[in-house]
Amino acid sequence: MKITILVIGKEKDFGGQDLVREYTERISHYCSCEWKYISSTGRDEDNKKVIEILEKEKSGGSGSSGLYVVALDEIGKEYNSKDFASRIQSCMNESVRTLIFVIGGAYGLSNEVRNQANVTIALSKLTFPHQLVRLILAEQLYRAFTIIRGEKYHH
Repeated sequence: MKITILVIGKEKDFGGQDLVREYTERISHYCSCEWKYISSTGRDEDNKKVIEILEKEKSGGSGSSGLYVVALDEIGKEYNSKDFASRIQSCMNESVRTLIFVIGGAYGLSNEVRNQANVTIALSKLTFPHQLVRLILAEQLYRAFTIIRGEKYHH
């Protein structure tokens, strides 16, 4: 399985980028993980770019059956770390080839983007800056893989 994280915003606009890289490197021991950054030009344009990328993924090698899209949005369903790991394990069991997470910009994701997703999740009821969401997601992905493998990281 390959994980792609689509981010609206610039890669270097966040002081925690070193930690994001560290967790991404840790994730790479379990699966391929890449970050794709989309320069923000305004909410409507940003969401159109995300939809274009998702459509391209679907029409490319993954196809809709091999693609699973997770929109990160404050109105989504909340998971604890074990349930999040279980969701990822289910994707692996269902032979999902590409698992895509979409992180919106400062103005969030449109209904159209959320409708393209298989699931919409919220990392918390609290609102986080989109830059911080990158770090939280990277850490939770790493934690999920350690839970799946029964490793010590998650207590």
